[in-house]
Amino acid sequence: MSHLTGKTVAFLATDGFEDSELTSPWQAVTEHGATAVLVSSGSGTITGKNGHEAQVDRTTADASAADFDALVLPGGVANGDTIRLDEQAVAFVRDVFAQHKPVGVICHGGWILTDADVLHGRTLTSYPSLRTDLTNAGATWVDEEVVVDSGLVSSRVPDDLPAFNAKLVEEIGEGEHAEQTA
Repeated sequence: MSHLTGKTVAFLATDGFEDSELTSPWQAVTEHGATAVLVSSGSGTITGKNGHEAQVDRTTADASAADFDALVLPGGVANGDTIRLDEQAVAFVRDVFAQHKPVGVICHGGWILTDADVLHGRTLTSYPSLRTDLTNAGATWVDEEVVVDSGLVSSRVPDDLPAFNAKLVEEIGEGEHAEQTA
């Protein structure tokens, strides 16, 4: 269960994240040996929509895609809407894609991908209300529990977390994907 040993996974979130969409993938990657790092717009702690508090490890101003092996974008309406307004967060996401690293995105976490302009020709899923935004950004949207497209793992809602976590761990274990581009 330690095939992710030596890998570092960034979790990009801010206040209003969907609690389980941060904590469940975090637990999955760390149980497999990875180091999880919480990246956010500001320092201190962030609070999920259901009250879970998480300590920020690094701000978006101090985060570099080169320091990470993968990225996870938890959902939550407030989180997804707020984090995409942080230009440094958007640049960070774009850089992760440009470096061909695996990315896991669930629920409303996908909004930032539209701002990062990394969805042309990609297939993914999300919370249904993002469908139009994602397709307008060049993606093919499907309503499936989990979708994997060349290192991009996506799911819709917390009920999808078991399938999402399994595919996330698998894709991080595989490493960089040449087709994962910005």
